[in-house]
Amino acid sequence: MIADLAHRLTTRDREVLRLVWDHRVLTTDQLTALCFPSVSRARQRLRALYQARALLRFQPWTPIGTAAKHWVLGPAGAYVLAAEQGVSVRDLGYRQDTALDIAVSSKLGHQVGVNDFFARLHAYARHCDNSTKVEQWVPERRCASLDGGKVKPDAFGRWSETVSGRGPARVEFFLEHDTGTEPLARVAAKLDRYAAHARAAGHLTPVLFWLPSSAREANLRRLLGTPPVPVATAVHTPSTALEGPAGAVWLPAGVTAPRRRLAELANAWEFTGPEPPPDDPFTRDA
Repeated sequence: MIADLAHRLTTRDREVLRLVWDHRVLTTDQLTALCFPSVSRARQRLRALYQARALLRFQPWTPIGTAAKHWVLGPAGAYVLAAEQGVSVRDLGYRQDTALDIAVSSKLGHQVGVNDFFARLHAYARHCDNSTKVEQWVPERRCASLDGGKVKPDAFGRWSETVSGRGPARVEFFLEHDTGTEPLARVAAKLDRYAAHARAAGHLTPVLFWLPSSAREANLRRLLGTPPVPVATAVHTPSTALEGPAGAVWLPAGVTAPRRRLAELANAWEFTGPEPPPDDPFTRDA
């Protein structure tokens, strides 16, 4: 059965399996943005993968309407990914009895929010030329394992875009997706660990705070003062829907205006430093 499934899987199917495994859970809309030309095509193929047990699905409870379908890796999909890597399902780290734990986890909303950030970048890039792309998207668990736990970003990203009047630009960043549940003093204190990482790595990587409201953004910015590493903030509200986090929504710390595009953050701070070393885990190609 597994051999038959592996034979029938397309390149896109395998990418879907890798994405849901790497990033724990993705919604139908997010997978559409990442892999499919339309929602209808996504639904059709995801249903087939679900029927083959390559994916599992759930719908969180919501007080109004019906929640989107959320997808996680299924047992058949785990066998396929393990075979691709030449390891056992156990060594892959997959357990069928815990595959759906994220469905009842208090971290579900946060994880979906982090993944939505990158899905929206991918969706924007698909409507642009080839110079606009998410070059790297490293999930939280890989960030923590590769850096020995010194910093615990929600993700690491590398984004490239051709900026009008400036040419190609590339920015690397740590993402902190804020849901408003953590005290702001604790949020700001995370920057000390990022500063320690920067000293050890020999280069500065901007930290981007993606916040739930303008009020929380303003309060955090007052608390940050002059941070020890480059910081920019933005608000994930419907007003950012057109271009999402790729657009002119970012405000570097210590600046009052104007807001900048994500790619423009590559030149937002007046500092110079050495190129990232080739063995730095966060800049190594995934």
